[in-house]
Amino acid sequence: MVNTNIQSHHSVFPNDVHQIMTYDSVCEGSQANHSRTQALDKGIQRLQKGRLPGTHHAQDYLHHKYRLNLRARTITSTISFLISFLSFLKAKGTIHLETLTREDIEAFIEHLQDLGLKASTVSSRVKQMKALVRFLIEEDIVSPQLLFKRLTVKVPEPLPRAIPPDELRSLLAVIDEIRNKAMILVLLRTGMRIGEPLSITVSEVIIEEKKILIFEAEKNRLGRVVYFSDDARDALSSWLKVRDPQRQYLFYARRNENMSYSTARMMFNRYLIKAGLGHKGYSLHSLRHTFATELLNAGMRLECLQVLLGHASLQMTRRYARLSDKSRQEEYFRAMRIIEKEEGDEYYQLDCELQAILEEEKLLAPYCEELSEPA
Repeated sequence: MVNTNIQSHHSVFPNDVHQIMTYDSVCEGSQANHSRTQALDKGIQRLQKGRLPGTHHAQDYLHHKYRLNLRARTITSTISFLISFLSFLKAKGTIHLETLTREDIEAFIEHLQDLGLKASTVSSRVKQMKALVRFLIEEDIVSPQLLFKRLTVKVPEPLPRAIPPDELRSLLAVIDEIRNKAMILVLLRTGMRIGEPLSITVSEVIIEEKKILIFEAEKNRLGRVVYFSDDARDALSSWLKVRDPQRQYLFYARRNENMSYSTARMMFNRYLIKAGLGHKGYSLHSLRHTFATELLNAGMRLECLQVLLGHASLQMTRRYARLSDKSRQEEYFRAMRIIEKEEGDEYYQLDCELQAILEEEKLLAPYCEELSEPA
């Protein structure tokens, strides 16, 4: 049996735990830098092989992104955009980036839309293009007039898709494996993005205090602390007793050091089908939406929820208020009860009498002014 007290940073051997965490951080940092370097090298090779216009400027831009300490995944995404954009310019007959025009930029946006891409994807490409153009402007390669007018793509903002309580109970009831139950409950009770529990180590879980330390968030790289409930603690404790203590990451696959997103997604989809919810369109991210919605319904302030979710702005968190604004819901049904009641006519009658009084005062106003004038 594994003693779960070793998960606390404050209970046993704090100096040793700190050394382990520091060593882990150094190893992870070294691995991350290696991945970033690989991504940069592959990107430059792809650009050179394509013989695209402005290749040397694009290489400078990639080095600029690398110096900003962006992740390998972000660098790879930037490379894909650059090849797409420069290939479009090449097909259009553009030879040098110095001749880039506003018409070229707008034509590229229309090209992306003609491909049938989602508005969110097009918007993301537009942001990448604006970042590239800003870099070119700062390097005196293109004119600042290219971004004189706003350049945006309107993206629909749907409601977050939370799982209703009855369906959530059905889902949790069919989870039969200790590891999977712990992972799903951690996602549900902490609101973490799926990439975060897949990358946390055992040393970052403090069972006694029911919290997890996220030193660098998956999306915006902001560190934060998240907390979990008793049911998640019990599930985690059960998993910690049977997991391989030699493994570094909290959750791992049978043959890998950690678990990939695709493995976690397939596992979750299997349970959705088993619970009869496969047709509902839920995803692992729905657990995050459910977490936020339930906390707001329980009365948590938006500012507090923002920190727990790791949102950079409160505006992102406000989306959940549309799902859980009890005051607006109560106001609506209170008004509808008045409208639907038979005695509702009394309210209309009172309103009509008030309007008649106001109308009479309006008609008498000129005469009242004449009487009030001094002789």
